[in-house]
Amino acid sequence: MENLQIQTNPKVEAVFNNYPDAVQKKILNLRKLIVETAEDTEEITKLEETLKWGEPSYLVKKGSTIRIDWKEKAPNQYAMYFKCTSKLVPTFKLVYKDTFNFEGNRAIVFQMNDAIPEIELKNCIKAALRYHSVKNTPNLGL
Repeated sequence: MENLQIQTNPKVEAVFNNYPDAVQKKILNLRKLIVETAEDTEEITKLEETLKWGEPSYLVKKGSTIRIDWKEKAPNQYAMYFKCTSKLVPTFKLVYKDTFNFEGNRAIVFQMNDAIPEIELKNCIKAALRYHSVKNTPNLGL
């Protein structure tokens, strides 16, 4: 959708710039997938990019927050985080158990050398961005 407005907190760029180069490319790719999914989701007209817990975070009306980050204590991996009390990750585990690695009920975790299954990840992103519209549908509409 061409009408997507992205409202970005200027502090987000500083966080991206502080990642090591190899990590920055991976995290920016996750950002790109979130933005593309929001653009392709008809009912989304505004995407807010901000920081929550110091991590790049994405919010839309009627959606659940998505965060992305890499942590020094686990340097060979990075992740996309979802609200742990939502049905998101438990549902992703049912639908994509052989596609992704998970951390509890809060994250999809990627190893630095992983190829990202973009179609499946975009389906997960779309479910999060539309969460309050799909939370009562079987498997979140996946």
